[in-house]
Amino acid sequence: MQIHKGRGAVSGQASTRFNLPRREADGDWLDASREVDGEPAPLRTQVSELSPRTILSFNTSPDVPFDRSINAYNGCEHGCIYCFARPTHAYHDLSPGLDFETRLFVKPQAARLLRETLAKPGYRPAPIAMGTNTDPYQPIEARYRITRQILELCLEVRHPVTITTKSDRVLHDLDLLAELARHNLTHVAISVTSMDPALSRLLEPRAAAPAKRLAALGKLAAAGVPTHVSVAPVIPAITDHHIEEILEAAAAQGIRSASWIIVRLPHEVAPLFREWLQTHFPDRAGKVMATIQAMRAGRDNDPAFFSRFRPEGVWAQVFRQRFAITMRRLGFGKPQVALDCSQFRPPSRDGQLALF
Repeated sequence: MQIHKGRGAVSGQASTRFNLPRREADGDWLDASREVDGEPAPLRTQVSELSPRTILSFNTSPDVPFDRSINAYNGCEHGCIYCFARPTHAYHDLSPGLDFETRLFVKPQAARLLRETLAKPGYRPAPIAMGTNTDPYQPIEARYRITRQILELCLEVRHPVTITTKSDRVLHDLDLLAELARHNLTHVAISVTSMDPALSRLLEPRAAAPAKRLAALGKLAAAGVPTHVSVAPVIPAITDHHIEEILEAAAAQGIRSASWIIVRLPHEVAPLFREWLQTHFPDRAGKVMATIQAMRAGRDNDPAFFSRFRPEGVWAQVFRQRFAITMRRLGFGKPQVALDCSQFRPPSRDGQLALF
């Protein structure tokens, strides 16, 4: 397998889940391609703009703590090999592998569309979750600032919003987040998978280094923003030995709220993850997958509600106990998010707040 510097996936095979034809380069010329053409050029990030009719997505999933979310970006340049959102790129007839992290889609009109939704007479406020699919602070946010525009609107109309990210770019909006927090309108979670920057570069090549994420947690907390560390995902025999160290480092930053999630491998993520293991950790690839399957009733993934977030078996119990013991030792609690929806003031569609 070819390793693309700065990218998480090893391959870019298009999905056949929607009956698309399988594409595969073939021919003897491949054997001498490097000698003739030299090293392949680095994969460049391509960005296309989308014009959706709506931006707020609603869900009825019984095992998630929110019923609405915004994903201003499709695909994610962070390139996390374990990302459960990768299969969404199949809807664009693109690869959940390399295409997911190199061929991105943005929705520049997101804030305007959200304003239109919030202005509807029948709209009832509840926290909007951002970062539930792809990261709202991935690198192209520096160019488009869509997340910032949404936060500005939420502050304007006093609408609660939560952020999940693995980037210290969240600090670029610390002014807005601190003001939202002052009105009990926001909560920020930052996920940290390991304390090893070299491992992080393999797992999530364009995400912020672990030290930067932990420093961001501390700065958010110091500014009065309710902040949470998510040890996610936990990957057996790859990252699980960092559980205690991550919690200790977060505690040193003043964080006292934490959670963990075992790695999930839906649809095309499982074969992509297996390729990644064989490329970077061939010595333990079998052990990793055997442990995951032991927690998922013999399968690579469990898609069922509730059990998808609650692995079973001996290994799951070991991780659960380690996490609980460290939480108690450090004085951590479970996340408590009770944002205030009563302050919401519907905007008018022309950008003005309603008087009554």
